[in-house]
Amino acid sequence: MIKVRVLVADDEQVLADTVAEGLRQFAMAVDVVYDGAAALERATVNSYDVAVLDRDMPGLTGDDVCRRMLDLESGTRVLLLTAAAGIRDRVEGLGLGADDYLTKPFAFAELAARVQALGRRAGRAAKPVLECDGIVLDTARHVVTRDGLPLALSPKEFAVLLVLMRADGAVVSAEDLLEQAWDEHADPFTNSVRVTVMTLRKKLGYPPVIHTVPRVGYRLET
Repeated sequence: MIKVRVLVADDEQVLADTVAEGLRQFAMAVDVVYDGAAALERATVNSYDVAVLDRDMPGLTGDDVCRRMLDLESGTRVLLLTAAAGIRDRVEGLGLGADDYLTKPFAFAELAARVQALGRRAGRAAKPVLECDGIVLDTARHVVTRDGLPLALSPKEFAVLLVLMRADGAVVSAEDLLEQAWDEHADPFTNSVRVTVMTLRKKLGYPPVIHTVPRVGYRLET
């Protein structure tokens, strides 16, 4: 994976869905589950940069999932969520091998900042600021400019541009873009990639930098 992919696991479904939708606004690909068993299954099948786990899920707890994920040696960074705010609880959570710890209730802005920081520390993380042909993409500030002028990109446009810029001129297939910029529920037969690339091209302006390689994919001229 080139792009930050996140797993959110919390038995409070409304909270889990709200967190996931908020993180998607930061151009992250987010999968959501509501129990520990499902979280462990997804972590076994998919590759995640960050996992946000509720410690207090019934059955297989976030603690259990954290331990199992360490055994998988996937390199996934783990952020534990819990209602327990004591120092002893925080120390215990970090002692499980988690990378960060946040108590409920929390401000979403803080959660997003912590997930972004963990994503940059993940094994697949790359430079926070990328440049190509006058285009500057700042992953930390979620800002894109071209020749110094700010561009108003949607979260998906930002995510596609990020994948293409990190490919450093290599061709990226539509399938890879779909995997890296959308979540696992994306329809593999959708035309979302083509439409997003088209609107992104328009916003990036002239001269064009995204080129189509027939029957292969897309590449960014470097």
